[in-house]
Amino acid sequence: MSEHILVVEDSPLVQRLLAVCLRDLGRPVRGMLDGPSALEDMAADPPVLVILDIGLPGMDGWELLRRMRLDPQCGRLPVLVLTAHAQEEYRLEADRRGADGFMTKPFEPDALRAAVSRLLGDRAQAGSAGATPERA
Repeated sequence: MSEHILVVEDSPLVQRLLAVCLRDLGRPVRGMLDGPSALEDMAADPPVLVILDIGLPGMDGWELLRRMRLDPQCGRLPVLVLTAHAQEEYRLEADRRGADGFMTKPFEPDALRAAVSRLLGDRAQAGSAGATPERA
């Protein structure tokens, strides 16, 4: 497993914005524009964390998350859902489907960095304790 963060977002502009916001965390950020590409990338080189948009073309973010959670290699990766859908039902759905965190666009860069740091910290603690990370 490499130490990169995978951003699955269909907007190249938002991908670049996320990469700039996360630069200070010291981990490379890799972007994928759709679900099938993200699954292939994760199979070849699993990230330490996935930032996932819901409104993806073809395979939406919910389906990608479902497939990730069924995959032995990717099933325990921390996932932060980042979406323009601010309704509470989306937050609840993200939790129900196994996301570890939820944020809405537009986002505050400091809040994004804090959420990612928390999930990466939870992952490190879970790996040493053998537990799954708590939901953010």
